Order: sequence, then structure tokens, then C-alpha cells
Amino acid sequence: MIDFSQDTVFNLRPTDEKNIRRDVKNLYIPGEETIGVFKTIRDQVVFTNKRIITIDVQGVTGMRKDYCSLPYSKIQYYCIQTPGFAEIISDCELMLFFANGMKVIFEFKGTCDILAIGRCISEYALG
Repeated sequence: MIDFSQDTVFNLRPTDEKNIRRDVKNLYIPGEETIGVFKTIRDQVVFTNKRIITIDVQGVTGMRKDYCSLPYSKIQYYCIQTPGFAEIISDCELMLFFANGMKVIFEFKGTCDILAIGRCISEYALG
């Protein structure tokens, strides 16, 4: 399982929505839509208009997976860092702080509409 208590940092790269693991869409509720899909070598992070779903692929075969749902409504505050000017490898960062003291850090490599993700979080955190 992904250990969020260790201020986990993910080095995520964007991937196409068609690459979402099939079983993830079964977790969606009515009206839930995908905003962005990112991956590491084997793991995935899916941002929807309601939450973040992380998929931690385990074992040699990758058959075992842990799913974690982080609803935007439970976020107390967040910070975003946009890419700098003329970076060779652009990156941005999202830090989430939850009311229970948990902090999660996502680091994105490559193209990322971090402001769109921030807007979705704001709708729930401030709404």
C-alpha cells in the first residue's frame, strides 16, 4: 500500500485516459469524470472531478493492486507549483493537506494542467 504518512512524492508522467486500468472506472460514481491520468513505471494516479484515485501495483506479476481514494472534500488546504520558464524537463507539484494531518505530495514531470486540478480541488475544499 502507498504509505502517505511518509510525505510520499510521486514522479508522475501524463498518460492518455484510454490507459486507465479498466477496474478503476468501476469505482466511479454517477457524474464522476476523469480530469487527468498520470503514471509511474507501474502505478497510476487518476484525477477526477471529485477525488484522486491512486493505484499501487504490487508483486512481480502486478496482479495485486491497492486502490486509495482521496476525496477533495477532505482536503483542508493545498499548494501548487507551476513549471518554470524554459525548463528542459518541465515539472509541477501538488501538495495536499488533510484535516487529520496527513500530507501527500505529487510531483509531475512533463505536461500537466496543474491549474485545472487546483480548480477542481477548490470547488470541493471551498464549496
